[in-house]
Amino acid sequence: MNAATSACGTAFTPAAQALAGRVVLVVGATGGLGRAAVEACARAGATLVLLGRHVRALEQVYDEVVALGAPQPAIYPLNLEGATPKDYAEMATRIETELGGLDAVAFTAARFDGLTPLALIEPELWLSQIHVNLSAPLLLIQATLPLLKQRADSAIAFVLDDAARVRRAHWGGYGVAKCALEGLFSILAEEHHEGPLRVHALRPAPMRTALRRVAYFGEAVSAQPEPTAAAAALAWLLGAAAAPLRGKVLELRAEG
Repeated sequence: MNAATSACGTAFTPAAQALAGRVVLVVGATGGLGRAAVEACARAGATLVLLGRHVRALEQVYDEVVALGAPQPAIYPLNLEGATPKDYAEMATRIETELGGLDAVAFTAARFDGLTPLALIEPELWLSQIHVNLSAPLLLIQATLPLLKQRADSAIAFVLDDAARVRRAHWGGYGVAKCALEGLFSILAEEHHEGPLRVHALRPAPMRTALRRVAYFGEAVSAQPEPTAAAAALAWLLGAAAAPLRGKVLELRAEG
């Protein structure tokens, strides 16, 4: 798979107003990377659709976007764990009706519940991890593809993990789903190697998020940088400037 690599913080930051006039759906808008991606997209002028589980948390992110002077965002509460194809279809309809269409989707949502041997994972937890991290993105893509294809230039951006790391012992359903998500990205990118829709993927360098805190519970929280560089790169991928990286994985590496 083709990949482009950059040291964190040295490139792939969207220009001012690079996303102006574009409607961007951020899936997982209240998480560590998701919240940072919302800010990066807002600073680039995007009209945002904030998707997350909890209304109160979404309202806080909404207020942050408004404070930046960005276009008024829309809130869409949805629990990926229990959402059905009908729920995603209704979401797409509302986006089209209320915002006139959709230009980009960024997937930042993830479910990780700690390192556990496969033999000890509860069946319900396994099914939830596979669904949230793998099946839900596919269902959401199926619902939004008709809107994305109506635009002259549109983009989908996945967030991948380090496959060599998460396919090792104890990464469980999260690890399996993230490896499979890379396959989903590859297939979707090949199916849309030309036309109005670009498919991208971002593999961030280690960053300070709740997920990493759970996975590396012995690590000092301050040892890793905030997800600012990854969020900027994700926002950049959603704009027209990212066309040369169509179908590629943008891999960020830690500085130094």
